[in-house]
Amino acid sequence: MQTTKNDPKTINAWCTYDWANSVYSLTITTAIFPEYFLGITKNEANGNLVNFFGFLIPNTVLYSWAVSIVFLVAAILSPFLTSIADYSGQKKSFMKMSCYVGALACAALYFLNENTIEFGVLAFILAGIGYSSSIVFYNSYLPEIATEDQYDRISAKGYTWGYIGSVLLLIINLVCVIFHEKIGVTVGFASRLSFLTVGVWWFTFGQISFMGLPKVQEKNNSGHMLTNGLKELNKVWKNVQKLPLLKRFLVGFFFYNMGVQTVMYLAPLFAKEVIKIETEELIGTILLIQLVAIAGAYTLNILSNKVGNTKALIIGVIVWILICCMGYVVKPGLSFYILAGSIGFVMGGVQSLSRATYSKLMPVDTKDHASYFSFFDVVDKMSIVLGTFSYGLIRQMTGDMRNSLIALGTYFVISIFFLRLIPSKQVYDTQLPE
Repeated sequence: MQTTKNDPKTINAWCTYDWANSVYSLTITTAIFPEYFLGITKNEANGNLVNFFGFLIPNTVLYSWAVSIVFLVAAILSPFLTSIADYSGQKKSFMKMSCYVGALACAALYFLNENTIEFGVLAFILAGIGYSSSIVFYNSYLPEIATEDQYDRISAKGYTWGYIGSVLLLIINLVCVIFHEKIGVTVGFASRLSFLTVGVWWFTFGQISFMGLPKVQEKNNSGHMLTNGLKELNKVWKNVQKLPLLKRFLVGFFFYNMGVQTVMYLAPLFAKEVIKIETEELIGTILLIQLVAIAGAYTLNILSNKVGNTKALIIGVIVWILICCMGYVVKPGLSFYILAGSIGFVMGGVQSLSRATYSKLMPVDTKDHASYFSFFDVVDKMSIVLGTFSYGLIRQMTGDMRNSLIALGTYFVISIFFLRLIPSKQVYDTQLPE
């Protein structure tokens, strides 16, 4: 069955999944969970050292390495999952399965306390794997439901819906956390309850997407169901070698994504440990970032329409470099809020443009959207693994998180070298020979 492209109902169903899963990104990876995790892993006996399966590890290092494990496992699983999905013609079913695993794991974090650290970290890892796995199927729908001239707009719309939905749930949860005494619960219980609401929200609104996204897909029964994913990745890799613009973009994306995602996942820990930001101020700042991100996503979309995706991405990356420089010297107060606002402005815009640019650079006649986005997902996840691991390693070796910003800034600079080799225009000739 041929899917009608640019159908408003299908587009809205696709965007709704951003609304559904973004609560994980905000509440679990950014706002409430990091603060709760630092709180329960700090004690008078060991300070910020955590006894994790018999090893004493700084809590910020354990957190950053847990994020690394999430994306390492997700990168390994991605080609196999997409292979099975393509083989059976059940991409949406596997997207559902990933959603349900992630939502259930988020709900399981309700049971995380000082005595269940290992369980909590494992649930956190499983939630991240579910989230990451569902995203590769979700992203691969974009070229199937929209025409190329709509990629930027629809991608930005999805991110915007995600920011709005995640902020709404966060505000509800923050009311419970901040005013926990008035409703007769502890702050720990209110925090754990927020993890449960994330799982319920993700699962519930995900159903709207699953009802509206295309149901029938063409099966690919060639090869073995499990090994076909590796063969598909190898085929995409060979095709990438023949598409220099796509190859340059992927290398550039690998480096700037290392910086972007590391900042997004570990900024709350940086704010607490280095800048000594109080919880209430940090939470308010996170809300500010999300609201500014909505404007940033649409601003970079408008900019890309005027100057092209590549130039818009380069401008966004330059802002990220300035953010790293500013983060090295930032102090509590006005400079901190300027830094936070800058992060929010380019955070959603760069991610949105990355997804849209990759869709434009894919061969126009390909039907292997899941395979191409699986390859994109592996590049994405491996860059996060190296970014978060290097961040934690530098913190472990030097004892100062600020030194990790030097590495992140270097990643951004390297990415510009490759991005500038891609002509900045609306539609790319993806068949350009090597």
